[in-house]
Amino acid sequence: MKSLIAAGLVFALGACAGDRPPRAMHIAAEETPEARLSEVTAALRALGPGVDPAEAARAADIALRDPLHWAREWDVTDPPLIHNFKVVNGFRDKGVCQDWADALEIALHAQRFRTLDLHRAIANGRTLSLEHATVVVTASGQDWSQGLVLDPWRLGQGRLWWGRVDADPRYDWESRESYRAWRDAWQARSRQAQRPDAFR
Repeated sequence: MKSLIAAGLVFALGACAGDRPPRAMHIAAEETPEARLSEVTAALRALGPGVDPAEAARAADIALRDPLHWAREWDVTDPPLIHNFKVVNGFRDKGVCQDWADALEIALHAQRFRTLDLHRAIANGRTLSLEHATVVVTASGQDWSQGLVLDPWRLGQGRLWWGRVDADPRYDWESRESYRAWRDAWQARSRQAQRPDAFR
């Protein structure tokens, strides 16, 4: 039993964890909800001149407000890694990074934005650290790497971290498509190496 708990703790502490500590956060404790909404809206509008200000404001409101609701719904009361441990060991149903990214993508996608595109990004997928998932928003037609990371997992309890993909101090992101292509190729090579005739 002790070894099972220890293994769960190792998994939980690795899941969604980066190799580098965050050197900057885009949320300060003294900021008001209105100030945060204004900042995220401005960051989304800055993605390109074609971004509709109303769409940027709507996306910002969802990204800031909805995760706080999910945190209550999922009973997220601890820091992210502790909550991950609870999920992995069956004490909570949801609240790992994948859950936050899935829920945020669904909520934003339901808005059918015309001037904003949604993407998924993965970090740590090719390393010994377990992967972290997030949503990236770009101006319509823009490459995902020029987008804005919206990450409601890393600060805990549904508080949103946001920042440009290429300026994230904690994670090196790649597109979900790129990661999946690499993973599929790696798995195919592994299966090939395990075939009996591979050693002849």
